[in-house]
Amino acid sequence: MNNTTQFEIFLRNAIAEDVADGDHSSLSTIPKDSSVNAIIISKDTGTVAGMQRASDIFHFIDPNIKIILHTKDGQSVSPKDLLISLEGNARNILMMERIALNCMQRMSGIATQTKLLSSKISHTNCKILDTRKTSPGLRFLEKEAVLIGGGKNHRMGLYDMIMIKDNHIDFSGGIKNAIRKANEYITERHLDLKIEIEVRNFIELEEVLAIGKVQRIMLDNFTPSNLILALQKINKRFETEASGGISEENIVAYAETGVDFISIGALTHTVKNFDISLIASKND
Repeated sequence: MNNTTQFEIFLRNAIAEDVADGDHSSLSTIPKDSSVNAIIISKDTGTVAGMQRASDIFHFIDPNIKIILHTKDGQSVSPKDLLISLEGNARNILMMERIALNCMQRMSGIATQTKLLSSKISHTNCKILDTRKTSPGLRFLEKEAVLIGGGKNHRMGLYDMIMIKDNHIDFSGGIKNAIRKANEYITERHLDLKIEIEVRNFIELEEVLAIGKVQRIMLDNFTPSNLILALQKINKRFETEASGGISEENIVAYAETGVDFISIGALTHTVKNFDISLIASKND
């Protein structure tokens, strides 16, 4: 499913959830043809995201709304900065206000945290990855925000990479069987998928290195010092990813080991939403 289709499905669901059979507050108090000028402003400091998505949200319900974007996705903003100007039907703008702001606030929070962490390790070649720890139905927007913040997307879902973790290994009867079965599966179905495998210690790492036939090794909950030793053993034969227990306080130490990627679930599952507001004024 492409992003355009996902976005339309998301919007229809969001409208059904919030509006249902009508915005009765506006319908009961605002004349049908009333026009409004509105501005969306930042009330926080950080990296803004969701600007174009907000524009698309308002235009989805009313293509006649006049919209001016005063900044771009990925730009740094401060409190009171003007982000978007709108002019058009008052009912339609107020009806879509919360949906648009929710998207901008969520995406900007993710982009801000991603930008913060990315900037801390910009002196290295390491890249920050997101995970599948996202809000149901919002993954495509949250992963878009990671890109805006300077990170990279891991797999989008279960369908675009084979990622062998501890449960898969246990059910397969061990690392060797799991890798063999994954490769056979790809061959039989003529799939173009990378294989990544998680290792939790040096014993598992040595077993994977002896077998090969994967493209990336995830080193889970390794300390920076152990990660350095692991990377020496891997010797650039595979892509490498560090995961588990990595935070703003220790991310530099992990990135400076020389690992290719660092995956951080907190980018999307515990991030603080950005503070953004819409202010409207009645047209004479």
